Amino acid sequence: MSELRDLYQEVILDHSRSPRNFGHHQPSNRQAKGNNPLCGDKFTVYVLVEDGIVKDLSFEGRGCAISTASASLMTELLKGRTEDDAQAMFERFHAVVTGEKGEELDDGLDKLNVLAGVRGYPMRVKCATLAWHTLKAALKQTDETVVTE
Repeated sequence: MSELRDLYQEVILDHSRSPRNFGHHQPSNRQAKGNNPLCGDKFTVYVLVEDGIVKDLSFEGRGCAISTASASLMTELLKGRTEDDAQAMFERFHAVVTGEKGEELDDGLDKLNVLAGVRGYPMRVKCATLAWHTLKAALKQTDETVVTE
């Protein structure tokens, strides 16, 4: 189990140090801002949606290792998916990290299992889900900043 935990920590650190899809990719037709005031994480998520498909997805801002890794993994997993798929993936991810469902993720979401360990730390759950909540707001085209309070 220790080896698996070390691997998960390595993946989180890799995505935190070298986040994928970081920066404002052009063009985008939807965006939202997210803020976790307790941790200081602040992200803007940019999305290009065409015909109900997430064609491109990026983020910028600053955050702890967990929030940055989660945002990076999210952008990798959701490109090319439908908006409905993105919503369903959010729901499954959120259920696992909040402890609503103790199962591990599968069906292409197994990369997110590296973040499942936050379920025991409510403050870290907010870090892991900030980018996802922000994406959800961008897809709904809401103007309010997402706050994880």
